[in-house]
Amino acid sequence: MQQVKTGQIIAIGFMLFAMFLGAGNVIFAPMVGQQAGTNTWIAMGGFLLTGVGLVLLAIIGLTRGGGTVEKLAERVHPVFAVIFSVLLFLTLGPIYVIPRTTSVVYEISIFPLLPDTVNAGLILFGFSLVFIVLTVILSWNTTKFVDRLGKIITPIFGILLLLLIVKSIITPMGGFGTPTGDYATASGAFLKGFTQGYYTMDVLAAFVFGGIFIKSIAALGIRSNKEVTRVFIKAGLITVIGLVILQVSMAWIGATSLDQIGAKENGGEVLAQSAVALFGQVGIFIIGTVIFLTGITTNVACLSAVAEYFERIVPSVSYKKWLLIFAAVGLTITNFGLTKILELASPILLLLYPLAIALIALIFMNNWFKGRRSVYVSTMVGVGFIAILDALKDANVAPEAINNVFGFIPLFQNGAGWIVTGAIGFVIGIAISKSRNEQEAMITSASEKIPVN
Repeated sequence: MQQVKTGQIIAIGFMLFAMFLGAGNVIFAPMVGQQAGTNTWIAMGGFLLTGVGLVLLAIIGLTRGGGTVEKLAERVHPVFAVIFSVLLFLTLGPIYVIPRTTSVVYEISIFPLLPDTVNAGLILFGFSLVFIVLTVILSWNTTKFVDRLGKIITPIFGILLLLLIVKSIITPMGGFGTPTGDYATASGAFLKGFTQGYYTMDVLAAFVFGGIFIKSIAALGIRSNKEVTRVFIKAGLITVIGLVILQVSMAWIGATSLDQIGAKENGGEVLAQSAVALFGQVGIFIIGTVIFLTGITTNVACLSAVAEYFERIVPSVSYKKWLLIFAAVGLTITNFGLTKILELASPILLLLYPLAIALIALIFMNNWFKGRRSVYVSTMVGVGFIAILDALKDANVAPEAINNVFGFIPLFQNGAGWIVTGAIGFVIGIAISKSRNEQEAMITSASEKIPVN
């Protein structure tokens, strides 16, 4: 068995950290800090569960479930696997993440430096064209990911972020403010933080990045489920520790920023103006460089993962052709503007995230209920029903009527009612599977080869 050296594990850990650390990881926690105030650490407990903790479980779940998200989702139903996987990959790629990331980089790194007289739309097009072409170049050969992301880009933006964090600790901008809105109570803060963790998109990204991660491990001569999982746990701990430190630090900056910069509408503004408050005008260039580098790593990871997936399901079109197709789609959507792009985000995430979390939980409990399909189906129906309602509410489709009809469900008002209905569906599925004496689908292939083609 090929032995993986400590240096290789560290490089893989940095690669994973770079892939997960995108613009979303540095703009949502500051907003949680600003709004949660003295309840920041309670809110961040929920935030870290969905924004960080489930990431490790997600990719381990992939290795247990067959190495790809579609094989995991097939345990529910083949049709569900296709719909869920395609929607997941398109959302994490050209339809949402790539346009959002490119637009956020432009808004924070470029737009503040522009004079009022320039044509901002034209500048956005020029910047997004260059940025997405650079993404394609870096995505052209996935075997170079460890060198390019883990050894070069991550240390650079890591040092710049560390400067910002250390300065905010040594010379804090102020004290924690009064919790507002859903953060006003401890329980509300935790649940709000739990759902805000969705917006990092890291659990969904873990499903999308799974193929690239497994290829990186396989390139080192590691192929079995057991060994891939072992290497990932070691490298994943580096990633998880880094993400926890980052998110807590970002929340700290947001929580202490009110006295200096006042309440802001989004985490990007909080972070950008906090950087100026801490470093003066130099702060614009520090945070601009950080956002640029985190944005390029996000785009590279997402674009290559989506191209890899579609090459797998439509092999007649090569990986590199898919790169160009999705890059063109992402470029087009980017130029609709950040506001339009963000309008799509929340409903989609409120639909996909509960389904993804339920899949992770089910794959870990698979052998307990013997992998019987009725349990998967019934659980996902329970989760999906409420997830659809939450998505409709967030899209402002009859929110009052939905709340009036379904408000009796525990946690429904906090966006977590799917936990209750999913648990009910799980119990019903157990009963159905036993009454039918369904075929078992145990996971026993700890030494089975992970597919990488």
